[in-house]
Amino acid sequence: MKKRFLLAIVLLLALVLVVSGCAKKEEPKAEAPKEESKQEVKQEVKQEGDGSWERVTKAGKIVAGLDDAYPPMGFRNDKGELTGFDIEMAAEISKRIGVEIEWMPTEWNGVVTSLISKKFDVIISGMNMLAARREVVNFAGPYGVASQVMLVKTDNNEKIETLEDLKGKVIGTQLGSTGENECREAGFTEKDMKLYDKFPQAFADLDNGRIVAVVIDGFASPEWIKTGKYKKVGTDIGAGEESTIGIAVRKEDKELLDKINQAIDSMKNDGTLKEISNKWIGYDITEGLD
Repeated sequence: MKKRFLLAIVLLLALVLVVSGCAKKEEPKAEAPKEESKQEVKQEVKQEGDGSWERVTKAGKIVAGLDDAYPPMGFRNDKGELTGFDIEMAAEISKRIGVEIEWMPTEWNGVVTSLISKKFDVIISGMNMLAARREVVNFAGPYGVASQVMLVKTDNNEKIETLEDLKGKVIGTQLGSTGENECREAGFTEKDMKLYDKFPQAFADLDNGRIVAVVIDGFASPEWIKTGKYKKVGTDIGAGEESTIGIAVRKEDKELLDKINQAIDSMKNDGTLKEISNKWIGYDITEGLD
């Protein structure tokens, strides 16, 4: 009896071991991967905007820095109101993108620094797209071509063809301008180059004989020439991309840049920019742009 009982126990233990061994050999079923929700997938592929367009639309305005003593681009009329090419162009951009432009006059020297530090949203003031500027800001446009020219008093009969012909004399231009950049590249220093906060100061010194020439954007020269006191001499200075003008925008504000570019492109295509240019400058500064 005991032998049968022991045999039964041994057989039972053997059966348990066999069943246990088989169970270990069975591969566990792989857990089905979790199905990502549509919302999770959308979040992964969603392109996040930079928020610049939302910022200005919420504010209801784009704040634009400018030199307000720079005819014919932006200046004060007899009533003290801002007017000029850039003012009218910006008003048209405002209509097309649905956001108002608020102007903030500023000193030209340091204007890019003021943009980067968020004193305003853009710079609309006939700004040349210089390589040094393009390193730190983006430009919408270009919306015009602007080489530099030399203006002297009408009674100046010296033969002046290039900046080199003015070496040894004192010339003037605006501080922080493309004119300053061109003069420095030609070898002028503070000893023979006077720099002014605004161009009217330079022309006042030209009138008084303190300087012999003013270097200024070509599109701004007709406004001074028509006074009868000054004339253009020599060949135009500068060429290529650095002779084009655009609207400066902070590097990170790409949505705002795209919106302004869309408006400028449409104004080029439908002839609005050409019309504004002929009105304020007397010729089409968009000619030659791609």
